[in-house]
Amino acid sequence: MRPHEIDSRRPVTVAAPQIAVVIPALNEEKSISHVLQAIPREFAELVIVVDNGSSDHTASLARAKGVQVLSEPHKGYGAACLAGMAALPDAVEIVVFLDADYSDYPDEMEKLVKPILENRADFVVGSRMAYPAAKAALAPQQRWGNWLATRLIRLLFGYRYSDLGPFRAIRKRALESLRMSDRGYGWTVEMQIKAIRAGLRILEVPVQVWA
Repeated sequence: MRPHEIDSRRPVTVAAPQIAVVIPALNEEKSISHVLQAIPREFAELVIVVDNGSSDHTASLARAKGVQVLSEPHKGYGAACLAGMAALPDAVEIVVFLDADYSDYPDEMEKLVKPILENRADFVVGSRMAYPAAKAALAPQQRWGNWLATRLIRLLFGYRYSDLGPFRAIRKRALESLRMSDRGYGWTVEMQIKAIRAGLRILEVPVQVWA
């Protein structure tokens, strides 16, 4: 079992708010079942896997876990996220984005969702920079890209992010107001910049990375 840390062990009861998890996936048959198994269902009333043109068994393995599977054949991380957004029911109030490669710890989802449920934030980014082991698990180009992008955001927009982590949660209405459009890997940067410009209440929480 992988070690993990969670700020609070007390469960949060989800009543009225409905939470959906969107998982972009491309050729992740080795990890997708583990990711879906690890998602705490009290924070995930709806799970959508967006198959981004996989040539392996990613889609069938996800269906076998009983989640909704969409097909987005046009390649691109942002394209898959946009397809997942378009499929969200009106009743959904919080959207969590999670990668399919099991690099994140899905069981840390409470740390992202709880501040929104408690009305302390509109947008929560999981930062991998807080834990030395998590930071070291990132490839050198990832660390460099994060440093450069977050520094530019600080210089241009006056907000200090520590990471562009893909594990994130946001109010659905806030997400829709951002009018996301990037269909590639600029999706995370676009969301974080637009969140600043929209005046959203932004919070970063430390998350771990599976090395």
